[in-house]
Amino acid sequence: MPGASRCLWWWTEPHSMNPLYLLFLLLPVAAFSGWWIARRASARSSGERVNALSTSYFRGLNYLLNEQQDKAIEVFVKLAEINRDTVETHLALGNLFRRRGEVDRAIRVHQNLIAREDLSDAMKTVALLELGEDYMRAGLLDRAETLFSDLVAMRAHAPSALKHLIAIYQHERDWDKAIAHARRLEEMTGESQCAVIAQFHCELASESRTQKRFADASEHIQAAFDCAPRNVRASMLQGQVLADQERYAEAVSAFEQVAEHDVDFVPEILPLLLDAYAKSQQMQRAEEFLGRIIERYHGISPVLALTKLFSRTQGEAAAIEFLTRQLRQRPSVRGLMALINATLHSATGDARENLLILQDLARKLVEGQAMYRCNRCGFGAKAHHWQCPSCKSWGSVRPIHGVANE
Repeated sequence: MPGASRCLWWWTEPHSMNPLYLLFLLLPVAAFSGWWIARRASARSSGERVNALSTSYFRGLNYLLNEQQDKAIEVFVKLAEINRDTVETHLALGNLFRRRGEVDRAIRVHQNLIAREDLSDAMKTVALLELGEDYMRAGLLDRAETLFSDLVAMRAHAPSALKHLIAIYQHERDWDKAIAHARRLEEMTGESQCAVIAQFHCELASESRTQKRFADASEHIQAAFDCAPRNVRASMLQGQVLADQERYAEAVSAFEQVAEHDVDFVPEILPLLLDAYAKSQQMQRAEEFLGRIIERYHGISPVLALTKLFSRTQGEAAAIEFLTRQLRQRPSVRGLMALINATLHSATGDARENLLILQDLARKLVEGQAMYRCNRCGFGAKAHHWQCPSCKSWGSVRPIHGVANE
């Protein structure tokens, strides 16, 4: 049978030469290829969506880094609309609203997150922490306190919650609670809080001194020393409390300790110290103290104090000669003003007019200068603050040394 022969020939023909045989072999391969291509297409589509979200997210971060908060919010709002399950996006969005001062919107974002039933416990505590910060920014300190206290009780983000509670109690000047929570934070983290606890005791001592409760003030001063033995503020308060009780000789010793602890704070205690020297009749000791301090401290305040002392004990000419010699070593606008004042009464004619012009210029230079600066955030001030008004850090505001400053 020719047909049968052809059919038999087809099956017995070498496979490399049989196209129909190859077609049957390729059918499974084609099916697998189709499935694989379809899967790749689906993955590519999903990847494109992920890439689009990632691109948008990083674009939003880039706006944040460049302080373009409006554009960052616009990007994150769109991300939140596209993918409502992205908790991090909502957290970032709420944080942005808070930073911009739109606290109401930040509160709504974080409240909506907390209300979601599918939110994990870990993310819910993060959202609660953010909501507490919203309340603080909005001035709703009672709500923030309740929320942070609950987090501490649950031991959820407790160190962060404790820090926020301490900030609230500082703002409310509830120093006893601030101390208690600072000690709790110290126990929980193992990080010493002695520096801030000493400042809280100093605040209590200052309040007691104002109310003339000197025994209470002394108790808090000792508590501050127990936390930080070389605490400058505690030494200053101790001198003030002693002076208030007319115990001037003891006050002198307390004020002199300030210079031993931190010589940069000499300008802060000089008026009080000189008054205590005078009232305890220890002016020779005052002269010796100022002489020693000038060797250690390169500001102008002790020089001006010693110049006034010399003008009373050695005469005006000796005082002017001393001040002139010191100004050659440590140029100072305030020192120049003192020199002008000392020589002005003896000047006449054009010389007097020139001195008056210099005096006015020097006065304007000093008036326009900050005398203190925070060494953490750079905040400048004309008066000293124990707590920086800007970054709220304690003990970071110090005198500025320079020709127009100290």
